[in-house]
Amino acid sequence: MPLTATECKNAKPTDKPYKLTDGGGMFLLIQPNGARYWRLKYRLAGKEKLLALGVYPQVSLSEARQKRDAARKSLETGSDPAHAKREQKRVTAEKSEQTFERIAREWHKKGSVKWSAGYAKKIMDSLDQNVFPEIGKRPIADITAKDMLHMLSKVETRGALEITARVKQRCSAVFDYAITKLVTTNNPTHPLRGSFQAPKNKNHARLSIDEMPEFMRNLAAYDGRKQTALAIRFIAYTFVRTGELRGAQWCEMDLEAAQWRIPAERMKMKEQHIVPLSRQVVAILRELQTFTGDGRLVFPGDRNPNHPMSENTILYALYRMGYHSRMTGHGFRGIASTALNEMGYRSDVIERQLAHGERDGVRAAYNHAQYMPERIAMMQQWADYLDTIELGGNVIHAKFKGG
Repeated sequence: MPLTATECKNAKPTDKPYKLTDGGGMFLLIQPNGARYWRLKYRLAGKEKLLALGVYPQVSLSEARQKRDAARKSLETGSDPAHAKREQKRVTAEKSEQTFERIAREWHKKGSVKWSAGYAKKIMDSLDQNVFPEIGKRPIADITAKDMLHMLSKVETRGALEITARVKQRCSAVFDYAITKLVTTNNPTHPLRGSFQAPKNKNHARLSIDEMPEFMRNLAAYDGRKQTALAIRFIAYTFVRTGELRGAQWCEMDLEAAQWRIPAERMKMKEQHIVPLSRQVVAILRELQTFTGDGRLVFPGDRNPNHPMSENTILYALYRMGYHSRMTGHGFRGIASTALNEMGYRSDVIERQLAHGERDGVRAAYNHAQYMPERIAMMQQWADYLDTIELGGNVIHAKFKGG
């Protein structure tokens, strides 16, 4: 007779193990210590075998029967249910090791080869702060669209719309990477398209070109730290990224050739970049040599000469000058781009000097010196222009006629 739930519940241990049979080879084994185990006896290829179906009462009578029936179906096809169980355990164990955090860190390590150190750190910081505490320990294959919606909604609730978009984008990249690794078959961010408010496009704060004469005169009158004023003037003339400025090293500067060669590992797009140095910039560097020429960095921090100046140094100086929320170090790039286009320089020349990315990797390898004659003339004219408006003069925006 088949077992009943009551019989299983009331089974008492004795001084020897004994069995309560249910049918189909399944029985409940009661040990002297009171432990109760479901077992299935079966034969395969003439050999008697035993399959563990679970521990009672964690596995109920009905659940044990379901496992027995599944094992019997496996036997009908000639498969050993014990082998299937071991394979399932292996798959489960492997799956539990492939957590979102583990895969994300692997994806990040591979991506860091082509990212700048600063950008790579921003990505990992955003994952550490917003993602790993929520889903980092979960097997990546088990994460659903509902899980992602719950996590991203928490970020959106803080009002961090731009961060929400970036976190979603980075998570999507991690899932896509996991798919290529055959760790999962699904990207649960895809169903969430349109689920979150899109961030407003926000350019870096910058002045208009008409405000630059007053700005340059205010810069000339800046009464703060001399090296900071020189750094702002330097970035105004060269319109490099603030990270490139802060990391500038004396070994990269060739004052005789009037060139600054920024190595690929310090560039956002991982390509070497050449900045032609105008006469004004060379003069700034010669003045800076009296302050920092004995060290490695052109713009070291005030307290530690081995560390670059703080990323907030220029922002604070602009604040002191009265440009709080109206101007950033990055803003000089937009000002220069707009003005140089109005001066008639070709957009390809301007874009190359801005070190914007080249999609063609073969061409990118040679682009650090592309359009160099035009770029040299353009950078000199830009510096001359800033000097002229600082002194209150007028400038004719003449198109470059050279090579």
